[in-house]
Amino acid sequence: MKECVGMLLAGGEGKRLGALTHKGAKPAVPFGGKYRIIDYTLSNCTNSGIQTLGVLTQYSPLELNRHIGNGKPWDMDKKSGGVTVLSPYTGKTGGDWYSGTADAIYQNIHFVDQFNPEYVLVISGDHIYQMDYQKMLNQHKESEADATISVIEVPWEDASRFGILNVSENDRIYEFEEKPKMPQSNLASMGIYIFTWEKLKAYLLEDACNKMSSHDFGKDIIPMMLQDNHKMFAYRFNGYWKDVGTVKSYWEANMDLIQEKSGITSNDKNWKTYTKDSNLPPHYISQHASVNNSLINSGCFISGQINNSVIFRNVRVEQESVVNQSIIHPQVSIGSNCMLERVIVMENTVIPDGTILQIGEDEDPLVINNEILGGMLTPTGSGK
Repeated sequence: MKECVGMLLAGGEGKRLGALTHKGAKPAVPFGGKYRIIDYTLSNCTNSGIQTLGVLTQYSPLELNRHIGNGKPWDMDKKSGGVTVLSPYTGKTGGDWYSGTADAIYQNIHFVDQFNPEYVLVISGDHIYQMDYQKMLNQHKESEADATISVIEVPWEDASRFGILNVSENDRIYEFEEKPKMPQSNLASMGIYIFTWEKLKAYLLEDACNKMSSHDFGKDIIPMMLQDNHKMFAYRFNGYWKDVGTVKSYWEANMDLIQEKSGITSNDKNWKTYTKDSNLPPHYISQHASVNNSLINSGCFISGQINNSVIFRNVRVEQESVVNQSIIHPQVSIGSNCMLERVIVMENTVIPDGTILQIGEDEDPLVINNEILGGMLTPTGSGK
């Protein structure tokens, strides 16, 4: 018996990320110099003592499956429990795509039941944050809740973009509003839930029989439990949290990593962020180079100027080139006399000598790969 089993939803297609998710799921997108987005949630599980985890994949899962492997980097290569990658093709319905977040858990009831847990943690693989799930579980047990939902205070002007929870003085939830036009609260759901398993299982079985349901936690399961007056509480989270669902938010989260006061870091010795080890040699910075306030991963050759940027492994930047406020994915080669500002360069892209791509602060950062770049450049190498 496991006290708490985690179920990590990692099937997001991430259409708003454009080319970044053209060939893979959003949780597999590279992040922060050497990680992938999902590493933050997986590391949260490791640091929180969640030792049994099901990872539910769907859209283009190959790269994600390779990255997770047997879960060894997160100390989840266990014979009893550990991490298990689940797909819709092993579900009870015999191969259907998941039709919603609740349906994803429903199709894998058999996986949860084999561990006979008292509680289930439902989390997502496409947010950047560092959170101790054990503290949330402790509150869930102390309040004898049927469901606990993690919330974060958002600016009032942004509240209408989120699922908002209205709570009483003791943080008991009495109403859930999906993107309300006139929000009564600024407590936004983070999409992190802890349920008492027997209660959730009953609602999943009922919801699966409802042909009118969208089989979603926010739209269906939570409103049903509230309607039936179950004990549901908000868990207030005060740390850094960002949904990296757009190109701009993805760029902002990477830039936050290199700001000391942002509240997010990958170098906290007390809360480590784990990933698949690439075992590459140290990076090399030539005497001609200048590096300011940037993250640079292993195996790089830097001979140009790097400012406020995130540089992944095996990147080459030649002399007289400037990279400013940009994210450079692995295996990228940047020629000489280039100027890149507020761009995201995808893996294996080759930037020709003399390329100039500068994006203004009033525009979303530009995502480029070899195909996109070939359609943009004029014969002189400057962007159109």
